[in-house]
Amino acid sequence: MLMIQEAYADLGRSGDLMVVNDGIDALEHVRREGTFADAPRPDLILLDLNLPRMSGREVLHALKTDPDLSHIPVVVLTTSSGEEDIVSAYTGHASSYVTKPVDFEQFVAAIHKIDRFYSEVARLPDHAA
Repeated sequence: MLMIQEAYADLGRSGDLMVVNDGIDALEHVRREGTFADAPRPDLILLDLNLPRMSGREVLHALKTDPDLSHIPVVVLTTSSGEEDIVSAYTGHASSYVTKPVDFEQFVAAIHKIDRFYSEVARLPDHAA
């Protein structure tokens, strides 16, 4: 979690980043439930597969089967490079799959590329909901 915060701070966009600690908090945040009732809905989700309390696979399934949330792009950003995890993520409608580099500088570079793609190249849906 700290690495992603540092990478976004390096981009000068740390205010654009919301970090949660586990899969249940991730869904509550996106659904704007409980303590996240006033949270803005994300334009993009970076999702680790290995989350406590609810796995990233379960979060991805919940997001992509919810008509109010399925439009939000989900980038799986995880340590696994296993073919089964990659296929499962794309079958579950992940927008992309990125294996986290172990080296911090390479990790920051990967985050910069993801951010640049989704902020400068891709068009994201507007959502007022």
